[in-house]
Parts: sequence; structure tokens; C-alpha cells
Amino acid sequence: MSNIIAMLEQDSHEIPIFQGFTAHQLELLDTAFEAFFLLHDTHIFEQGDVSEYLYILTSGKVIIRYKPYDGPPLTVATIGSGGVFGWSAALGRSHYSSGALVVEDCQGYRISKARLSVLCEEYPDTSGVLLKRLASLVNTKMDPTYAEILKILKNGIKTPELEQQRNLKNGK
Repeated sequence: MSNIIAMLEQDSHEIPIFQGFTAHQLELLDTAFEAFFLLHDTHIFEQGDVSEYLYILTSGKVIIRYKPYDGPPLTVATIGSGGVFGWSAALGRSHYSSGALVVEDCQGYRISKARLSVLCEEYPDTSGVLLKRLASLVNTKMDPTYAEILKILKNGIKTPELEQQRNLKNGK
């Protein structure tokens, strides 16, 4: 059993997004996710950086900061255990719309945009459960992120880069 599977099994009792997955589904998630540990004051990503990962915290705290062009950075969210951030990667956006800063040593899991796309394509049952749980974390159906996540559930992640890779894979 890999370390990530052991961690996922332990965290599946405490972190709602991982609850109720079968042993086989946890194995699939093990191939897609990687564990991370970050120290206080680490800038995980900055606003405008290329979006690469979606993050799920199991402990610690991260603040999300948005910098309007005409003012200082604003803290728009504090993410704690069980929280998710880095939505730009999951939504297929090319760049992060805000930055993330560790304010309390943290650990959790992350999945790259490309691996999430592969998971959705190759294992729709497992990824469907995961994406539904991600969508449930968005507070209101009026939030545009909610609508985007539901669209992914129906159509899968589609970005120009990923479409080009699919076309090459399929000989188009």
C-alpha cells in the first residue's frame, strides 16, 4: 500500500471530500494525487501564475489574496482543513485569478490540471464523485464557479492545450 493511499484512507474519515470512496477508487486517486507539505510564509502561487494544480488541505491554513490593479492585495478567503483552492486549474483556466499564501504550516493533496483531465476521461465514475464533492464545496448555486464545475461534470475538462493533446493521441 502506498503512503498516499494510507494517508487518503486515514483522511477519508476526517475530510468530507474523500469520504465514501471504495478501496479501488482510492487506488485511482492515489495515481492522480500527490501529497504536499508547505511551511508558513510559502507563496504557493501568485495571481497571474500559470494554473497547474488544484489543492485540498488536510491541515493548516492558507489565505487567498486578490490584487486589484489599482490597490493593495486583499485577503478574500481563508482555507482550512478540508478546504479546496486553486480552482483555476480544475476549471481549465490558463492562469490563477488570485494568489495563495501559507499562514500556518499545511499539508494535503494536489492534482494537476492534466491528471484531473485524464482521471475524468479514463475513470468517469470516480472522477464524477470527486467533481460532485468539489462542486458541493461551492456555497451557492448563484456562484459562477458552481455552474462551471457542473459544466465540467457534463463535458469534462476542455482547454486548448488538453484538446491538442487529445487530438494528437487520437491521430487528428
